[in-house]
Amino acid sequence: MQEQPEPPFAPGLTARVELTVTDTDTAQAVGSGDVPVLGTPRVLALAEAATVAATATRLPSGSTTVGTRVELEHRAATPVGRTVAARAELVKVDGRRLTFEVVVTDGNEVVATGRVERALVDRQRFVERAVRAS
Repeated sequence: MQEQPEPPFAPGLTARVELTVTDTDTAQAVGSGDVPVLGTPRVLALAEAATVAATATRLPSGSTTVGTRVELEHRAATPVGRTVAARAELVKVDGRRLTFEVVVTDGNEVVATGRVERALVDRQRFVERAVRAS
């Protein structure tokens, strides 16, 4: 009987990434509003960065993950100069589909919560398919 390789990902994987908000991260700068606070697209990018970091050290050779679905609730405004942190936790693995819960905080305040789904793909095939489609 051949031994099965251990799956690269299991629920419980976590990662945390931080961002100090600058003028280029504001809603004004990213085109999502006209106020000088952290823009929702940057919150989303930070949440996704945390999910990428959670899987980075366990990716099989030649593989990557790509975002497939996001649900995000941006609850609080964060001014320029503050540091926010996104923590992602892998909560479900369904074949190649990975589901993360993400919480973004500014100190003790919850700035955003959400779920991010990613799919494990062969990097080269994914890029080749994207180029052919364009």
